[in-house]
Amino acid sequence: MARRVSDPPVLLVEDKDSLRAMLRLALETQGHEVLEARDQSEAIAVLRTGRPGVVLSDLRLSEGDGFGVLRAAKELDPDMPVVVMTAYGSIQDAVAAMKEGALDFLAKPVEPDHLLLLVERAMSQRRLVSENILLKEELAQRRGAPQIVGEDPRLKQLLMNLHRAASSDATVLIEGESGTGKELFARAVHALSPRADGPFVAINCAAIPETLLETELFGHEKGAFTGASQRKPGKFELAHRGTLFLDEIGDLPLTLQAKILRSLEEKQFERVGGTTLLHVDVRVVAATNRNLKAAVAARQYREDLYFRLSVFPITVPPLRDRPGDIPLLARYFVDRFCREMKKKPLIIAPETLERLVAYSWRGNVRELQNCIERAVILSDGDVLQPRHFNLTSGLGESPATAPPETQNPWDGIDLSGSLADASKRVLADVERLKYSKALAESGGNGTRAAELLQVPMRQFTARVRELGLS
Repeated sequence: MARRVSDPPVLLVEDKDSLRAMLRLALETQGHEVLEARDQSEAIAVLRTGRPGVVLSDLRLSEGDGFGVLRAAKELDPDMPVVVMTAYGSIQDAVAAMKEGALDFLAKPVEPDHLLLLVERAMSQRRLVSENILLKEELAQRRGAPQIVGEDPRLKQLLMNLHRAASSDATVLIEGESGTGKELFARAVHALSPRADGPFVAINCAAIPETLLETELFGHEKGAFTGASQRKPGKFELAHRGTLFLDEIGDLPLTLQAKILRSLEEKQFERVGGTTLLHVDVRVVAATNRNLKAAVAARQYREDLYFRLSVFPITVPPLRDRPGDIPLLARYFVDRFCREMKKKPLIIAPETLERLVAYSWRGNVRELQNCIERAVILSDGDVLQPRHFNLTSGLGESPATAPPETQNPWDGIDLSGSLADASKRVLADVERLKYSKALAESGGNGTRAAELLQVPMRQFTARVRELGLS
């Protein structure tokens, strides 16, 4: 079976130059990338820097031995497949190695066909482990994302830039409001890149508590903290030779920003509770709905991390700025949900499309998608009418039905003088309103009013007198 483009290399550990050259040629003929080491110390160095997917090691080496290579590989990654080679007279050693975690063994002299069969089996096991981890996370995510739909000139220009960014390994920063489909564009960058055969691993930096985010990103060692009963790989490891999508990167705690920056610049990190530097080959795509430039100016975000992330910035326009795409998206979502719900195709009434185009869509494409899904569920005929949609409540309102603008309540507040002076006046006004409301609700009963305000009676009486409410 031919090697997949995304397969990691094979580490070949053999101290005899002629045999190592022969084995390397056999592996490369089948398309495998090969890393070489002559002894245990060289093998350990390559394990840490080369990130192989399979280890093929002789048990007898001039310095160290295959058991040391096996233990080092398993220490670095418990799921690393290791195949050992041994002479006919040392089969017991091979059995001992398998008891320590080796996948299989090859008896010398090595038959190339048998070698390739075992390496392919080991590589398949490696793929299966990675795919199972990612599959569990994928199943936990929402249903499949829609395609990028739209004819707006700004969207087309964005897609052209996206193609340019995808061909390189540059870090991409996708900026835009919530619901504009930033993850969709991140997946497009991955799909159009040379890493398309590798994993796409996503993590929402705002959805995970700060105390857990570091272990989710970098993994942890067994015993690193209470409850860490076994080693766990982090997102950076799972994304090796693929793309790591850091969603809501603007919400990354300051305490983690330095470690993220180091990982991006040096392509290496340590697991929580570990001391071994792990090297990864990861392309990072980040997204945020925050103004990171403003956050940098306010010293809420590291400037060096911002510049490292925004090598290739892309801004996704909000849906309200491309109203011509709303009918296209609406029809796309209607067709999709009709298929998923096994309903007959529905038509969108012209007056419904007019309402959809006039609506402000503050939740952007995500809000439109949810709105269409609800309408398809509620539909009782062949045509989607305005009554199937709820466009006068929620996050956005149609300009035609939105309430008239009211006066800004801050316009009536005296903000003159220093900050301390203005704050004192505002606090006094709030106190006066609260005390007045409490007295009104209690019918003038001071004891009851003090209970409503949750202040001592003596303090209440004195403050009522000072505020001129007695």
